[in-house]
Amino acid sequence: MTTWFSATAIVPELVLAWSLSPAQAAWLTNAVQIGFVIGAVGSSLINLPDIVRMHVLMAVAALVAALANGWLLTGPGFAGALAARLVTGMALAAVYPPALKLMATWFVAGRGLALGFLIGALTLGSSVPHLFRALTAGVAWEAVVIASSGAALLGAGLIALTVREGPHAFGRATFDPRQSLAVLRNRPVALANLGYFGHMWELYAMWAWFLAFATAASEGLARVPFGSASMMTFVVVAGGVVGCIAGGVLSDRFGRCRTTAGMMICSGLAALCIGFAFDGPPWVLALVALVWGITVIGDSAQFSAAVTELADPRFVGTALALQLGIGFALTVVAIWALPLFAAWIGGWQWAFLMLVPGPVVGAAAMLTLRARPEAARMAGGRR
Repeated sequence: MTTWFSATAIVPELVLAWSLSPAQAAWLTNAVQIGFVIGAVGSSLINLPDIVRMHVLMAVAALVAALANGWLLTGPGFAGALAARLVTGMALAAVYPPALKLMATWFVAGRGLALGFLIGALTLGSSVPHLFRALTAGVAWEAVVIASSGAALLGAGLIALTVREGPHAFGRATFDPRQSLAVLRNRPVALANLGYFGHMWELYAMWAWFLAFATAASEGLARVPFGSASMMTFVVVAGGVVGCIAGGVLSDRFGRCRTTAGMMICSGLAALCIGFAFDGPPWVLALVALVWGITVIGDSAQFSAAVTELADPRFVGTALALQLGIGFALTVVAIWALPLFAAWIGGWQWAFLMLVPGPVVGAAAMLTLRARPEAARMAGGRR
């Protein structure tokens, strides 16, 4: 997952190197999201995650992501970089959803915590390019691309050699496009998906633009939290690992719906309040940002866990791919709109207010799901 934000972490350098406009710079991030949507929805329509052996699919896709990301080293300019980022996103769509399904085959009890660890790993991988940039300040931007592609190649090898399906395998499927419609008509799954969609409206726009927010905030601070805007972004995004693990523990103990609603209420409040910390004491900004970084992703795995428990077991991979595909389609809109909203209101201080409706809608959906009898199938009856 290090290839996801590899270009985002070096956008300031790419703007100078390739003479990019602000809109073109934003599309380097959004191209990955669009590629992911194409890959996830396309694979769900042909039931690919339920047909192909998961470790084979993931290893090949990780290799493709590494190569597509490495294409940036050739200096392809905006058009070539956009194509490379699109392919990277499509490849990652064959890593992330199958990984969720594969992890679920190893756990019945404790599935929420297991998926929490997996999403924690995704979160850490997504944040690492910002760490690479912070540690290589003053070094050519190519170092970040080389490091992120190298990590993806290592991941492909590890998946191919060490990862296999667990003892609680889901039934295998054959190609049947009607199953995608059946997944969409499942009311409990639809509510879990609506919760996820609200979560996704907030998550990736926050991850994509927090560096811009931190950079703007640092201009008025005598001391930048964690030393630099890049390091602050890494710490805030990587802090989500704590949230993912905590979310898994809480979800398995108190229920999926309670945990996800609680996390979204906390993250929504952080999005609401961080503008007040923008020009305040650095420790207040750091505290609010860390709380947001932890809670904005802490519930993510539980939406996927809910789908594995509520969907037809034969088509869990398809259900997950559909959930992720539609959710990531929303992120394209949010990532595109957020800088426009920031410009409209005069800067980044209050820009994240645009994201608050997402967790509000998501929390309401999960509390509605909790009241339905089907919710007893989640987390051993803990709803």
